[in-house]
Amino acid sequence: MDVHLIADDGVRDCTPDELPALLAAKRGIIWVDVPEWDAESAGILSTVFGVHPLALHDLEVRNRLPKLHAYPNSLLLVLHAPERGAAGHVHHVELDRIVGPRYLVTVHGPVNPAVSREVMLRDTDEVLARIRSGRLRPRTSFDISHAIVSTLTRHMERFVEELTSDVWDLELRVTHGALGDPEKFLDEMFRTRHGLLAVRTIAAQTAQIYRRVSGISRAVPEESRHLVVDLIDQFDRIAALAGEEKDYLQGVIEFYRTRTDTKMTIAAERLAVIAVVTLPITALASVLGMNMIVNSHTTPVPLAWALGIMLAMSAGLLYWAKRQGWW
Repeated sequence: MDVHLIADDGVRDCTPDELPALLAAKRGIIWVDVPEWDAESAGILSTVFGVHPLALHDLEVRNRLPKLHAYPNSLLLVLHAPERGAAGHVHHVELDRIVGPRYLVTVHGPVNPAVSREVMLRDTDEVLARIRSGRLRPRTSFDISHAIVSTLTRHMERFVEELTSDVWDLELRVTHGALGDPEKFLDEMFRTRHGLLAVRTIAAQTAQIYRRVSGISRAVPEESRHLVVDLIDQFDRIAALAGEEKDYLQGVIEFYRTRTDTKMTIAAERLAVIAVVTLPITALASVLGMNMIVNSHTTPVPLAWALGIMLAMSAGLLYWAKRQGWW
């Protein structure tokens, strides 16, 4: 557990034992960051901050959906951020926050072991660095929370941008016919679409959470209420971008399918014409083969006549098929 006191003169790192005195002093903003949940963290949040038992449970377990719970003196927010994993998998990196009058508690995870600690702490570390450097001067705990979520949305935008680059590459390969292995190519398209769908879902759900926050007047200080509107706008924009790119990729997939279906149809038509053209040869050879060649020991002249009739019939059928536009 990391404890930071954020005041006008900068950031001071403290110990968990100092928390009761820091809260009693009513000076600055207290930011408690919990990289990994444990029994000690649960005890401190319960006894020092008076966190509700249900909120402690939500902080401890993996939440598959974003959450918002308003308590008398605090607000619990559970949000997720997308992170690309192996083979197109999208990790939902969880960040829980308790926003109080003069304090902010951030709890990371639980997360998939495949997600690095650097990724897990990326947003909070970036905001803390901005505060230490003086580039960010928060007035309330919600200001810090807004900065963290804004950092998260920037990473979400980069996530969408990376997927958009993949969409453009897939479209280029479709239009140029450089598909390579069709099965692998289809797999790439569907994995990219899955990534866009995941980020759109996360952004849309989070926007709904902040719409609920905007309706809880006691949850956000008056001077910070405009920040809620800003976050709603950011998540709506990301959801729209991801949704539009998903629709665009769906168009690429449909173009690929139509092109493939057209090729298959043309191939089937040509095979049908070949079958029609060769059918008379097969039939005539079957009837005359045993009678003329094996039983009658025919001379080359009747055999030549038979071959000529076969060729004439095939040529006539080929000409007729071409006149019909089948070839």
